[in-house]
Amino acid sequence: MRPHLAITMGDPAGVGPEIIVKACERLRGRIDSGDLRLLVIGSVPALRAAGKIVGIDSVIPETAFGDEWPALACLQAGPETDPILPGKLSAAGGRMAYLAIESAVRLAEAGRIQGIVTAPLNKEALNLAGYHFSGHTDMLAKLTNAKGSVMMLAHGPMRVSHVTTHVALEDVPAKLTPTRLRTVIDLTHQALRDLGVSRARIAVAALNPHGGEGGLFGRQDIDISAPTIAQCVADGLDVVGPVPGDTVFVKLRAGQYDAVVAMYHDQGHIPVKLLGFNVDPQTGQWNALSGVNITLGLPIVRTSVDHGTAFDIAGTGVANELSLIEAIDYAERLAAARLVR
Repeated sequence: MRPHLAITMGDPAGVGPEIIVKACERLRGRIDSGDLRLLVIGSVPALRAAGKIVGIDSVIPETAFGDEWPALACLQAGPETDPILPGKLSAAGGRMAYLAIESAVRLAEAGRIQGIVTAPLNKEALNLAGYHFSGHTDMLAKLTNAKGSVMMLAHGPMRVSHVTTHVALEDVPAKLTPTRLRTVIDLTHQALRDLGVSRARIAVAALNPHGGEGGLFGRQDIDISAPTIAQCVADGLDVVGPVPGDTVFVKLRAGQYDAVVAMYHDQGHIPVKLLGFNVDPQTGQWNALSGVNITLGLPIVRTSVDHGTAFDIAGTGVANELSLIEAIDYAERLAAARLVR
């Protein structure tokens, strides 16, 4: 059975509609052959406008919640009370982004879709609409009643999970606990297995410089990480660390590990985005925005692009769809693994 995936549009005022249209067009061969099934959820008017902006005439047919969907269809997430314009921050855009996610979760819980791929939303617009979340991850956790979700970023063989994400740097040490670290390691291990990585070699990055240097620079790596890693090894997992943060990602890129557990947001995000985001040095223009955001620990599969709404280029047709295509691929693989578990 091929999983049926939903693509939520995110904020319709961002680049989401444009990259969705471009990605669906590039994947049309697989869709027409029945190898891939996609349901786009969001603002149908924004999707139609995006098709004109990017010069793609192929129309994604509109459907309804109760219908039998074709291999490619779009679904209006809710009524549009105010115009949503490209590049313009608005409560209406934030509201539509939330309704798209809410609809996708409802469909996933009903078994009608097997995974969700999210285009970017704008946190300010989301909060203007009255939905007080810091982003997709905590919104999905709330909607699915999930506890202990984990963010993983992936770009090719670079896979990085995070102990903490959207918290102040000063709060990170207190959030590094044996329970949290073990949760992140276990979910990372399961994700690697679902992605077909049989050995699943995981390195845990050190929180402090040089892993604490024997306690001179902090004891978290010695007192918390090291014993937790030792227990993982005793339980049969292939885990090493704490590995100093200034070398662990070089070793990951060299293929010594299959994933790294990072301690905080920037420690994990910078190496993945440095490799995945490609800029033309002559023009300063983005050639590619590659990378996927995967939420582990949810009862449903969720992947996302690894970039924002890009209001500054929304409506120009230049947004790159590569990250969305990669996110679709990851969601398909993870959903297929769950179907046969």
